[in-house]
Amino acid sequence: MNVYWLEQTQADVPVDNRWLGASEAARLNAMRFAKRRADWRLGRWTAKRAVAVYMNAPGDPKALAGIEIRAAPSGAPEAFVANKPAAVTISLSHRTGIAICAVAQSGAALGCDLETIEPRSDTFVADYFTDEEQALIARASAANRPRLVTLLWSGKESALKALHEGLRLDTRGVMVSAIGASCGGEGQGCVENPDLTFEPSRDLDTWRPLDVRCTGGQVFHGWWQSTGDLVRTLVANPPPVPPILFKIAPA
Repeated sequence: MNVYWLEQTQADVPVDNRWLGASEAARLNAMRFAKRRADWRLGRWTAKRAVAVYMNAPGDPKALAGIEIRAAPSGAPEAFVANKPAAVTISLSHRTGIAICAVAQSGAALGCDLETIEPRSDTFVADYFTDEEQALIARASAANRPRLVTLLWSGKESALKALHEGLRLDTRGVMVSAIGASCGGEGQGCVENPDLTFEPSRDLDTWRPLDVRCTGGQVFHGWWQSTGDLVRTLVANPPPVPPILFKIAPA
């Protein structure tokens, strides 16, 4: 299955709100805190742009206002066009002024996550990671540990989004297996890297595979990458090929 993704920053978001639908504008106006407003606008902008490109729809403000991103009862984002559910599945994540949106065919189980690499305590690892994940972390060098812990955590977040559960489930109920292979874009194949060093990715088209197994029996296949101080993960069912980046001109 093909999965596409788009990344945007606060600098990409227009100053005005002409690209918001009426109900979205009303919701924005009800938000009191500037950071919450900025994060929400960034997420909605990124999702609308991704859905428009996926559907080969125009990307002007009027057309984007006709695409609404609503929250399902589970909290997962859903896209509507002309007040009807769009034939797409989306997942959304944002951190530190950056947002990503993954888009796939309707009916797919899909989750994506964006995390900042930062040190996490032994207590955090013991509380939120399975025994197998803790053993993998113990193999990592001190230099690679923060990246690996962030990767495993992000994989859990993506899987929980695909399950439409979020952090309502025990994070130890999903186990991430990160595999040391470097994979290029569509059709470029993979190069094995059995030492599991979890080095940064070459670019935004380079992904490495991961699997997530849930105690409920669900299995998700997915991908991860790390550039700079960021880790991105994406999981889906049916199994996805390496995610395809939407490369679009600024609005």
